[in-house]
Amino acid sequence: MKLKIIVLAKQVPDTRNVGKDAMTEEGTVNRAALPAIFNPDDLNALEQALRLKEQNPGSTVGVLTMGPPRAAEIVRQGLYRGADTGWLLTDRLFAGADTLATSYALATAIKKIGGADIVICGRQAIDGDTAQVGTQVAEKLGLSQVTYAEEILKCEENKLTIRRHIDGGVETVEAPIPIVITVNGSAAPCRPCNIKLIMKFKHATVPMERSEDMPYLDLYKERPYLTLNQWSVADVDGDPEQCGLAGSPTKVKAVKNIVFQAKQSKTLSSSDADIEDLIKELIEEKIIG
Repeated sequence: MKLKIIVLAKQVPDTRNVGKDAMTEEGTVNRAALPAIFNPDDLNALEQALRLKEQNPGSTVGVLTMGPPRAAEIVRQGLYRGADTGWLLTDRLFAGADTLATSYALATAIKKIGGADIVICGRQAIDGDTAQVGTQVAEKLGLSQVTYAEEILKCEENKLTIRRHIDGGVETVEAPIPIVITVNGSAAPCRPCNIKLIMKFKHATVPMERSEDMPYLDLYKERPYLTLNQWSVADVDGDPEQCGLAGSPTKVKAVKNIVFQAKQSKTLSSSDADIEDLIKELIEEKIIG
């Protein structure tokens, strides 16, 4: 069967490089101060979407992301791997969104697109680490959902068979389409970029990325597919009061980079007495217990 698949992806700051400038005065992430990468779990989700596309001829995969103009790179990365199209939600009114405002914006955009058979995303993003956006999108769209997915085993008769990795083991479930799926980081890694697709889409941009002195502006008239979809709050018929900081009840007080330093060391044997003494010390210091 032909499937319309939308992958929710996020451009995130590389949390391996968090420094003193990581936060703004308003308590939001200072993304300009950190290197940006494709959220790892979302790459796992993209791979599952591309596999479904290959297994179901005629299916399409679109990448939906929200962020500043530079987040269009996420759409390009999706196209380089085999996605068919993409949309960037970019507007100052989207800035500073928590999970509630983010899920509202994404759900509103999905409705604007015309819905989907499958909405798929990573379980969580490495910057917020909340694992809430996918489930909130499902709630706002009124769709069933499967979380912690590790592999979509098959699609037939308007239902999916999905293997989930959960605490204590693995389970296999069946769920009807349309559906929202969140994918674990333990799922299959995403395929590398295809060199032919890189050559085809390397100049793909959203309008806000362009300038008058770009050497290849005429390309966008000759090749309309190089113009990526760029949507504002107004374009998706969104409510500004539910977007960005205005629609975000969650406020981050601070982000700190903590480095643990050992000030003393102790060598223990494997004897029962040494282990018992260590446990007593940890309890007395209120480290455990």
